Amino acid sequence: MRFIHTADWQLGKPFGRFDADTRAALTEARFDAIDAIGRAAVEQGAGHVLVAGDVFDTEGPDDRTIVQAVTRMARHDCRWWLLPGNHDFARNGGLWDRVRRRGAGNVTVLAEARPHEIEDGAWLLPAPLIHRHTLDDPTQAFERMETPGARLRIGVGHGSIRDFGTQGEAKNLIAPDRARRSNLDYLALGDWHGMLTVDARTWYSGTPETDRFGRDEPGHCLVVDAQPGAAPVVTPLRTGRFQWLTRDWTVADAVGFSALCGDLLAGCEPAATLLQLSLAGIVPLTDRVAMLRRIEDDLMHQLRHLDVRDADVVARPSEDDLAALSTEGMLGRAGAMLRERIEANGPDAQRARRALERLFVEALREETLAGENAA
Repeated sequence: MRFIHTADWQLGKPFGRFDADTRAALTEARFDAIDAIGRAAVEQGAGHVLVAGDVFDTEGPDDRTIVQAVTRMARHDCRWWLLPGNHDFARNGGLWDRVRRRGAGNVTVLAEARPHEIEDGAWLLPAPLIHRHTLDDPTQAFERMETPGARLRIGVGHGSIRDFGTQGEAKNLIAPDRARRSNLDYLALGDWHGMLTVDARTWYSGTPETDRFGRDEPGHCLVVDAQPGAAPVVTPLRTGRFQWLTRDWTVADAVGFSALCGDLLAGCEPAATLLQLSLAGIVPLTDRVAMLRRIEDDLMHQLRHLDVRDADVVARPSEDDLAALSTEGMLGRAGAMLRERIEANGPDAQRARRALERLFVEALREETLAGENAA
């Protein structure tokens, strides 16, 4: 039997830290991932899609989010099985009743812990969450589920096999040998947003559209070939549009920085890339200014989103830089005062360096404007 395992769609996620255009693009990409999964199911000959929890980001999404989800699933020739997770847990009169009212014939909500025979002899064992957090193993009920004539037992749950630290859930802990204990041929899990193998029969699919920094890979779903008495064959399939990259660069000059930028842009699709960039190093002041210009005038416009952290870049003015500020007037006097504080290496020396850098930028701007006016 071939099916698709996916999880953690987080539909309706607000992405509040981004500008309006980026928020809209990220929101739409999560809906588009449903179509990517549906197309994959048809192309791969998978009749069922198991969604292992957190279909929605909250238990109270707006109507558009629900309608988009249901209508997009409805237009693909496969069966969708939706498990309530910790973000969208099952409760009477809540979210899942709203989903059912949309009436898509190929969408089933797994709001009760009871097995479903989804094909002849192939049983699906769900472990829905009815609270956001539970102290019990939500998949323990598998041991009590009867599956007469089963040739395949497939579990679907949502929780943590182990403590994933600050990026995972501390509750809803699942026994690491759940597949063995409950005689499962495959255990489809959600909660961890990156693809992860626990053992040959237990997998996290990760989210189909990456939603945070720290994971360079785009989102995936898993195509699973399960057969009685043998380990399943699991094949990752890309579904995500966006990449969320994290880079830490140590720079020495503008030439090296430009080369790193070129390599980055050549190795990704810039318009579909969000970058969190941390810079460190000691560079000449003119190079620091050139780097800032490359960021503000080029990199920021090519990428979908850019977050630069450059507090650890120390700009040291060269003798030529200092001479450029040794002029008459206000800029010259300010530059001389800041150089004195830097050379004294007192408690405000670092602040003086930053101020001198800014002053140098302003001086260059004055020169540029003067040249443009003269032309």
